Amino acid sequence: GRFDPEDQRSRHCPYLDTINKSVLDFDFEKLCSISLSHINVYACLVCGKYFQGRGLKSHAYIHSVQFSHHVFLNLHTLKFYCLPDNYEIIDSSLEDITYVLKPTFTAQQITNLDKQAKLSRAYDGTTYLPGIVGLNNIKANDYANAVLQALSNVPPLRNYFLEEENYKSIQRPPGDIMFLLVQRFGELMRKLWNPRNFKAHVSPHEMLQAVVLCSKKNFQITKQGDGVDFLSWFLNALHSALGGTKKKKKTIVTDVFQGSMRIFTKKLPHPDLPAEEKAQLLQNTEYQEMMVESTFMYLTLDLPTAPLYKDEKEQLIIPQVPLFSILAKFNGATEKEYKTYKENFLKRFQLTKLPPYLIFCIKRFTKNNFFVEKNPTIVNFPITNVDLREYLSEEVQAAHTNTTYDLIANIVHDGKPSEGSYRIHVLHHGTGKWYELQDLQVTDILPQMITLSEAYIQ
Repeated sequence: GRFDPEDQRSRHCPYLDTINKSVLDFDFEKLCSISLSHINVYACLVCGKYFQGRGLKSHAYIHSVQFSHHVFLNLHTLKFYCLPDNYEIIDSSLEDITYVLKPTFTAQQITNLDKQAKLSRAYDGTTYLPGIVGLNNIKANDYANAVLQALSNVPPLRNYFLEEENYKSIQRPPGDIMFLLVQRFGELMRKLWNPRNFKAHVSPHEMLQAVVLCSKKNFQITKQGDGVDFLSWFLNALHSALGGTKKKKKTIVTDVFQGSMRIFTKKLPHPDLPAEEKAQLLQNTEYQEMMVESTFMYLTLDLPTAPLYKDEKEQLIIPQVPLFSILAKFNGATEKEYKTYKENFLKRFQLTKLPPYLIFCIKRFTKNNFFVEKNPTIVNFPITNVDLREYLSEEVQAAHTNTTYDLIANIVHDGKPSEGSYRIHVLHHGTGKWYELQDLQVTDILPQMITLSEAYIQ
């Protein structure tokens, strides 16, 4: 056989000890730092910067000559090269670098995730629990971070996205950008749960860029958005990008979160009309109660109006309300009045199917003509065993063997309505402990402290 000197060098590159793992960060967009092109991008493993190409006049080649940085990784093919000599490097010690760029999980690892209580040690020496890692607040994207953290803590959803094979072959129409959300969300899940990360936090940069693009800039990185609006848009966008439809086609999103309810609506006569005219109108068909079946991804819980009186020390009293009294909206009997600018309706709601994972959104914000008001009422909720059996109609109760829920994530909004900040409490299944995450900060928290916060999404 022909003796190929190329292979000799491949296995004995003299520059491997120049690699600096502490500067490697693969969370940012894969763009050449000079040409800003996405095509054929290499990371310099000595300084961490990205450069295009490796041919003679390419940016990576010039960088290698100018700065004597010789080891590069092709971010697409995951192959290592030595420049300017231009040969491929083959060395098993580099495997941990490719794993950080593209973490993968075996079925066995995925099954064991929620049994793991073992801390991982990042390359920089910090210890962390996979899944309980801070997300960078780039400018004002903590509203999205909190929602992404919560979703990454829902085991069936997380497990689906940890395994790229689950969604890789979904066919999308040409030119469809929405599938980017699916790919980026999968990458983020794998990074958050990576047991061999170089640092104990993750930057959601690429995920959020996909959000800005796919939401046509409705959601931004640079200005605070609303957690509930984002959650609602994101779940629906994921569902349709995975090929789901309104009625027929289900996806992992609807399998995990979708329940159904009956909505009973009756129109009310105008309050200023004389009594006999009202009575007459109520005989008409359009004033009879109508029922529609509807699906939901989350339930909106209304808070009682916050009282304005103060106590003797002139402190505003922060009212409290039990979770079960605001859940009464869904018992099929409680009527609630809804006003549009010309008509009034009475509605009542009855749950007919409970999803495996239930999302509550507590309606804290009301828009008035000029500004948004925030209701500071504290909801007293149990952390385990919230039983929803009584909210199901009798005929469907038999079909539900399990109707009790335990809290796994609690998103809190602190501060003023339009600015304010978000933090989240998550339960780590493996240790059974609760953690509070706010941007890059991760602290443990006692479960009894969670119920004292202004919960916004659960």
